[in-house]
Amino acid sequence: MAFLIDPVLLLASASPARRRLLEQAAIPHRVQVSGVDESSISHSDPAELVQRLARAKAVAVQRSLLAPTSTPVLGCDSLLAFEGEVFGKPADAADAIARWRRMAGGWGELHTGHCLLTGQEKLTTVTTRVQFAALSEVEIEAYVLTGEPMRCAGGFALEGRGGALVERIEGCFSNVIGLSLPLLRQWLSAAL
Repeated sequence: MAFLIDPVLLLASASPARRRLLEQAAIPHRVQVSGVDESSISHSDPAELVQRLARAKAVAVQRSLLAPTSTPVLGCDSLLAFEGEVFGKPADAADAIARWRRMAGGWGELHTGHCLLTGQEKLTTVTTRVQFAALSEVEIEAYVLTGEPMRCAGGFALEGRGGALVERIEGCFSNVIGLSLPLLRQWLSAAL
């Protein structure tokens, strides 16, 4: 089912995974990267942090538009919480390997903050529980060598090779990839 929205949704994210999700759901969109310095935003609660980051991205893109517009602007940000620690993208291969050694066989929570600006602001976090497979050292190193973990919050891509390393998901599947399509559908339907 296609979403018919006019004007086109403006995605305030550089994430190719989010872009692919919108394309697969036939949601017309264009991308404008926010340029927000994510390191300048902090909070001890990962669910609150991703909301703040998503809002900052959406607001920055909306403010950068040359003229007032009714174009909906969507900002998103994702983080993985595992045993009380927050994992964004790994710093390097060694960091990714160390994380996977800890995560293998365990459960994490993938938090994605969503902010939609349509004349009014909608802001929330969607949380999905993820159980990782118990992996050998060889499997961990082979996965990290693909380079895929370096581009993803939490160090894995459910839609890529990392999908084989996930045993179970509790909650929204698309949220783990980068945005909750059911939430976005509800928000866009209410905004029309």
